[in-house]
Amino acid sequence: MESDEWIEMLRYTLMRLGIFAGCLVIVWGAVYSGLFPRGFGDSNFLWVLLLSLVLSAPISWVALRKERDRASVRIVGRVDRMKANLDANRSQEDLADDATRTQGGAAAPN
Repeated sequence: MESDEWIEMLRYTLMRLGIFAGCLVIVWGAVYSGLFPRGFGDSNFLWVLLLSLVLSAPISWVALRKERDRASVRIVGRVDRMKANLDANRSQEDLADDATRTQGGAAAPN
């Protein structure tokens, strides 16, 4: 992975974590102030985490659209280059195999 791609993905991930952390703080404050209901028994922390995830997902989807699209373009370009390299390697192997079979004539198959 090139350094630009790595930095782009790290940036997106950190922004996503930042949105989640912000939602976690807000939800925690809302639950403990009584705006949102508390979880049952010992499940309060799990309730706060779950509610934070549910709230941060659509916010991230909208707020980080440009970052996600930019990262996606880089990833698609890299996948396309890898596919082209794989196809080139396959064709080289096929040419080498054909040349070997032609030179060997009627060699016995393995």
